[in-house]
Amino acid sequence: MDKDYVCGDYGSEQEWTRLRVTVPLCELDSLVAVMSMINNYLQIEDYSDIDLKTCYGDLIDESILNADKTIASVSVYLAGKDGVQDTVAYLRERLAATGLHGTLEISGVNEEDWANSWKEYYKPIHIGQRIVIVPAWERYEQAEGEIVVRMDPGMAFGTGSHETTRLVIGLLESYVKGGERVLDVGCGSGILAICASKLGAKLCRAYDIDPVAVKVARDNIMESGQGNITCDQSDLLRGVDLSDGGYDVICANIVADIIIRMTPDVGAYLNEGGVILASGIISERADDVVACFEEHGFRMIERAEDNDWCALVVGR
Repeated sequence: MDKDYVCGDYGSEQEWTRLRVTVPLCELDSLVAVMSMINNYLQIEDYSDIDLKTCYGDLIDESILNADKTIASVSVYLAGKDGVQDTVAYLRERLAATGLHGTLEISGVNEEDWANSWKEYYKPIHIGQRIVIVPAWERYEQAEGEIVVRMDPGMAFGTGSHETTRLVIGLLESYVKGGERVLDVGCGSGILAICASKLGAKLCRAYDIDPVAVKVARDNIMESGQGNITCDQSDLLRGVDLSDGGYDVICANIVADIIIRMTPDVGAYLNEGGVILASGIISERADDVVACFEEHGFRMIERAEDNDWCALVVGR
């Protein structure tokens, strides 16, 4: 990071905090991957695709027409002020580890301007064959065979709207048949563990390095009513509970570089016949991740893609 600054008045009416990072346009995909580790509900500002020669150009706001096309910004929103300091520290560490160069802005946002506007656009999301992610405030008529997972974007850290999360949830439908032990590394909101539990997993353990994510995930897990899920803090696999055995399904919806870093150790946590669902991978980095898995004795089972994102299924 080159620099950051704080702006805005954190008065009683400003109950949300916006974290906005601006980078050179060529680093946008990497920035999205990092910001998704904080919150999958992102606001992306990229004006490079605007064609000034189109006949409707005069309908575009002048500020957009004049915007710098060589940079892009990604924003996430945090409820309240609690945990902002920890999240900012976590974000700085991830940005530095990824080698991104940008500017971080921190500002307050009015509750009515932010929360209510998101409610207008956030609707039920159907993922795979059975999973439906439903906003907590929405009335939804559950169809036969559907598995409903209720989430509140105001609680942040993952709502199922991002491609990387959708890819893993779709794969969970295929690889969780009932009775599995599931591990989610870098759990964010806890949405993957909740989905796995609802699909029939016997036990789910979720971990994240960020204490803010752990708190949010625990709240979501409690609200889900799934009693077979626990969530704790860990640095990747360091601190993961192996006292009662390994895991049949390991989810890692992180980023390519972090998945590569954990690959040499992950075999010790995987049961015979188990699978690793690795996501958060920009498609152009997928071959690097595949090569690393194969170098450490794993084989490719399946590859799924959504837009420019990739998820891999690997086994021993």
